[in-house]
Amino acid sequence: MHKFSEIIGHEQIRDHLEKAVKGGKPFHAYIFQGDVGVGKEHMVKTFAAALQCQSDEEKPCGQCPSCIQFESGNQPDVIWVQHEKVDYYSVDEIRQQICNTMDIKPFSSPYKIYIVQEAEKMNEAAQNALLKTLEEPPKYGVVILLTSNVSALLPTIQSRCLTLEFRPLSNSIVEQYLRDHESVPDYLAKTSAAFAQGNIGKAVRYAKSNDFTGRKDSILNLLHHVMTMDIPDMLDVIEDLGTRRDEVRDYIDLMQLWYRDVLIFKATKNINQLIFQSDSGNIMKEAEGRSYESLERIMDAFEKAKTRLKANVNFEITMELMFLSMKDE
Repeated sequence: MHKFSEIIGHEQIRDHLEKAVKGGKPFHAYIFQGDVGVGKEHMVKTFAAALQCQSDEEKPCGQCPSCIQFESGNQPDVIWVQHEKVDYYSVDEIRQQICNTMDIKPFSSPYKIYIVQEAEKMNEAAQNALLKTLEEPPKYGVVILLTSNVSALLPTIQSRCLTLEFRPLSNSIVEQYLRDHESVPDYLAKTSAAFAQGNIGKAVRYAKSNDFTGRKDSILNLLHHVMTMDIPDMLDVIEDLGTRRDEVRDYIDLMQLWYRDVLIFKATKNINQLIFQSDSGNIMKEAEGRSYESLERIMDAFEKAKTRLKANVNFEITMELMFLSMKDE
């Protein structure tokens, strides 16, 4: 269990939530907005545990009965809302787990806290059911919605919540965290932090992956041969690496970073600003062969592909459209 003082970055959010705990005045509903792995999951655990902590000193203490229950996943007044379907929360799930139980007072704690992960997966009916609860919550009720896509939440939901934006951290903070907390050697910490672009969860995943370097090299090889490979061959490369949604997003992020380097070199002719400095020869070649308009289309195609993956559009269609944009010159 992390204490507030142990959380890396997000100082303003951390200070705000710690004051809410000390003052005994949390807001009745929060939206924690930010990419997966950016740190909102650690923050919500610390905040929820601290609100229920029975210590008179620093909260969460990690030692009181409530903290021990929380750490074991058995704190009865902290409810992690579940959904059976992979892609969405149904209206019945939101009603049964939140709306129909909110009026039941906490068993042993000052608050009754509901945490909804991937809140963007609530369908419209589920959100409307939750809205009624947010309009007239009991004093002890706290609802926390975690999302990487706040625009998927209804404006009426957003207007009744306090939104806290979790932004990427600096590369230096991520590097330091990898060295100090994950025992990652300097060279790997630097590379992983650069690729993760301020996302600690992603940086840890890169640094701890035994085959990340091999996968990165496969992606780079694909980028080097975009104009000569056909679409089925490109799809085969991605499918060989894995088709889990978080994996594919990582691969798209790597492609996006590489083309960002191409854009930077085209504009500045300075290899010192590149993330993929060791691949500067191929980056220079790509910069010479692409127009600014072409590079902008490719960067836009990456964003569209990530949006389509979030919306569960067919994997092959999503990748094919992205690769066609990369080949269209």
